Amino acid sequence: MHTATPAAGAADLTAPWCTAALAGVLGGGGGKVVDVSAAAVGNGLVADTFRLTLAYEPAEAGPTTVIAKVPAADDTSRLAARLTGTYEVESSFYRELAPTLPVRAPRCFDAAYDPATGDYHVLLEDAAPAEAADQLTGCSVADIEMAIDELVLLQGPRWGDETLLDIGWLNRAQPPRLDDTATLVLQCVPPFLQRFGDRLDPSTVALIERLVPKLRASMHNRPRPWTIVHGDYRGDNLLFGGERAVVVDWQTVGAAPGTFDLTYLLGGSMVPELRRQHERDLVARYSEGIRAHGHDVDDEWVWTGYRRSSFGGLVMAIVASALVRQTGRGDEMFLVMAERPAVQVADLDGESLLVD
Repeated sequence: MHTATPAAGAADLTAPWCTAALAGVLGGGGGKVVDVSAAAVGNGLVADTFRLTLAYEPAEAGPTTVIAKVPAADDTSRLAARLTGTYEVESSFYRELAPTLPVRAPRCFDAAYDPATGDYHVLLEDAAPAEAADQLTGCSVADIEMAIDELVLLQGPRWGDETLLDIGWLNRAQPPRLDDTATLVLQCVPPFLQRFGDRLDPSTVALIERLVPKLRASMHNRPRPWTIVHGDYRGDNLLFGGERAVVVDWQTVGAAPGTFDLTYLLGGSMVPELRRQHERDLVARYSEGIRAHGHDVDDEWVWTGYRRSSFGGLVMAIVASALVRQTGRGDEMFLVMAERPAVQVADLDGESLLVD
């Protein structure tokens, strides 16, 4: 899957480029895109996302609208993508893994990445009228249940599959790359606290300060089995409104314990009061789903892994806020992504599972 030249930005989304990217749809019948209009969509900060409205010759030769993700126009966000490999990861996921998995990801028409220039694109089906949840207000229990069902479809087929470790772009969390990630997180802590410290609950600041000396060792404490994890599995990256949730933004996919995504989802995408009421049942739903794929997972083992992963959302907030362009909604999101997981850590006594 790669028919169009990797895009450098929105200016490349021309009619000839779309014709090349949609070659698999248009086939050899001579159909082509003759007009494109683009409108920015989504809340993503690492890449720029557009809904393209297309006109064809002959008419109705292809989809009326598609979603295009291209490198961010903002230099800070684009540099962050190069540092973290997000463009390579997302394009590789759509080319290599998405076609093999039953999880409801958007259909991908074309995906490409140029490591020399950092240019990239993914051209996707438009899942409208499905819309992302509003993570700031929090997801409903019904939405979280749908999200867990899709998470199981992502992770169950490759649960404990050691061949995942042979996929270079996917297996980014092994030494020494894991150590590089830990170093990056630690470098991001001071600017995070400088920017948000006076807006955070003092208990959250204190938790971050206690985490710092244990972070490197704790990041290595990731018991097997591993599977495919989304890495940013939260309300903003889940589209609801159809029979199934649609999972988007595959820029942080990796190989890791599956409970990371589960904890991250519940901790960051539910208000604490609602999470506390339904947490055990939701974790049990996940366990039952993994068992349905033929894997003998013990409920208490899953629960311990769930607790161990409770720092994930807090760490993501620290890193992401330092690497991407600053926006008003982004700042509100990073505060939510820090505060809710900090409460979750306390509720689960996740701190007792940190490794010194």
